[in-house]
Amino acid sequence: MGEPASLFGTDRAPVPAAATAEWFLGAKGARLRAAFFPAGGGVRGSVVLSPGRTEPIEKYFEVAGELTARGFAVVAHDWRGQGLSQRLLPERLKGHAEGSHDLLADYRALIDAFEARLPAPRLAVGHSMGGCLTALALAKGERRFAAAVLSAPMFGIQTKPLPPPVTRALAAALSRLGFAGAIVPGASLAAPPEPFETNGLTHDPARYARNVEQVTAHADLALGPPTWGWLDFAFAAIEELRRGEGPPRVTIPVTVVAAGEDRLVDNEVLRRVTGRFPRGEYVEIAGAYHEILQETDALRAIFWREFDALAAVVAP
Repeated sequence: MGEPASLFGTDRAPVPAAATAEWFLGAKGARLRAAFFPAGGGVRGSVVLSPGRTEPIEKYFEVAGELTARGFAVVAHDWRGQGLSQRLLPERLKGHAEGSHDLLADYRALIDAFEARLPAPRLAVGHSMGGCLTALALAKGERRFAAAVLSAPMFGIQTKPLPPPVTRALAAALSRLGFAGAIVPGASLAAPPEPFETNGLTHDPARYARNVEQVTAHADLALGPPTWGWLDFAFAAIEELRRGEGPPRVTIPVTVVAAGEDRLVDNEVLRRVTGRFPRGEYVEIAGAYHEILQETDALRAIFWREFDALAAVVAP
């Protein structure tokens, strides 16, 4: 086991009693945080749980509990550049990335570090950016999973008011001109949390308040708007999935659960990319905003229906 790390609880989201956190080393020696949640009762297998951009481990306490109650041991992690993992810029609130290579190496290092504690069969669960990177890892040859369930994965992004090709060209050009660490126009590092009434992430006011409370109470968990470098990384990762030859070689079942009212991810592209996986299945939840696992109980139940159906096949 690695050196112990901290987990932060709040009144709405206390740290699960059996959870432990530790540091592990990622690519180039980056110090990264992960948490382990032992299975409850009989062990069916394990899950590697990968959050989206801005999301720390703590945001997924509820999800980890739902998985452990199903008999799965769970590892959740903070991607480099967010949560308590090593940040990439002196201004820690900037949401930055430097390509997908290190992130994918970090993902392999995570599984290496916890493999002995992750009983087979193993399932991968990823949301948004975490879903994209999980899919990319599978496409590049990660073979330690029996199945994957991805929540609104970042296979295509909406960039209004500019169309994605223009935004992509700008991100690439500005990153190469030395502006990779600059945040995108119109964003502010000092912006207060968006009011629930105008948010496009969830229809559930209690979960939204819980998530805001976590980063307000523990400021080191917070992450602000993306940089041009992050956008450059995102478009490059998406392009690799859309055009690369990896997805057709993924032999495990991959269920993609999309949000019908997603304002961040492009579901048309998501549907096309899902079709490139030989055993890919696309399910769209009508009425859901982007953060499906933070949605209302009724909408989340559809995600869990799909997860349970796949888990019944690979981890009965």
